[in-house]
Amino acid sequence: MKLTERAKNIEKKWYLIDAENKVLGRLATEIAKILRGKNKVYFSPDIECGDNVIVINAEKVRLTGNKIEDKIYRWHTGYPGGLKERTAKMMLEKKPEFLIYHAVKGMLPKNKLRDKLLKNLKIYKGASHPHQAQKPVKYEI
Repeated sequence: MKLTERAKNIEKKWYLIDAENKVLGRLATEIAKILRGKNKVYFSPDIECGDNVIVINAEKVRLTGNKIEDKIYRWHTGYPGGLKERTAKMMLEKKPEFLIYHAVKGMLPKNKLRDKLLKNLKIYKGASHPHQAQKPVKYEI
């Protein structure tokens, strides 16, 4: 069976995950598994056979141990002296969606497929989301 024929037979679902009081790493592994399609019978590593995931309450995710103070996110702006640093606590206050996105991104394969899979991930700060029309199924972790 050709790749295009296999890709046509894929049935995509929408899952809704509530991140309230969930540990970041455990949440990210489940999300990565759904995005990749490893929970399906017809999983194939070379095609995008995963489902769409909506994550709500991103600001209520937990980090275990001292990670909230010790974990540091670094990036460079591209200008001289442009190294920026933020702790996980600061990121949780300013951009909680980034914490989940960054954790899931690190758990997906490092190739062209990762960008396609990350487009199926929608993360929202509060309890509401604009994807009611897709009728997402609540996924318990």
